[in-house]
Amino acid sequence: MPFAMALMLAMLMLQLKSFSRSFMVVLTAPLRIIEVALVLLVFRQPFGFVAMLGAIALGGMIMRSTVILVDQIDQDMASGLPAWAAIGEATVRRFHPIALTAAAAVLAMIPLTRSVLWGPMAYTIMAGASRRHRPHAAVRPGSLRGMVPRARACGQAGFGR
Repeated sequence: MPFAMALMLAMLMLQLKSFSRSFMVVLTAPLRIIEVALVLLVFRQPFGFVAMLGAIALGGMIMRSTVILVDQIDQDMASGLPAWAAIGEATVRRFHPIALTAAAAVLAMIPLTRSVLWGPMAYTIMAGASRRHRPHAAVRPGSLRGMVPRARACGQAGFGR
């Protein structure tokens, strides 16, 4: 597990070219654990190995969405938009694709909810994907804006580089 985490962080560092942005992307994944635990309790599903696999998959989906959002903000800021405008535009522009991806994930998991083996994973993914965009719409833009002034103060071009 530590090797996999180190490999994931290395890949994020290569893709985002910034430790602070990679760290921010990784920190978005644990936002779902409370909601996942509540849904598993409500539906009386065990939080075992299969549910943990679902939580890991959900974390990957959330981090992928955050990487795409960070890249969109970079592109908007490179085109000359101010920081808050770039964050707002990117968030609004990426909301529709993220919502459609979440809806597809939820609909794909419905048949698995009846399975004794795969049911906890299906509930886990459905719990996080159905409401994935709500807390992130508030948390991500604020955390992204917190990194912009530091990059500008250092005289570096781009978002958080």
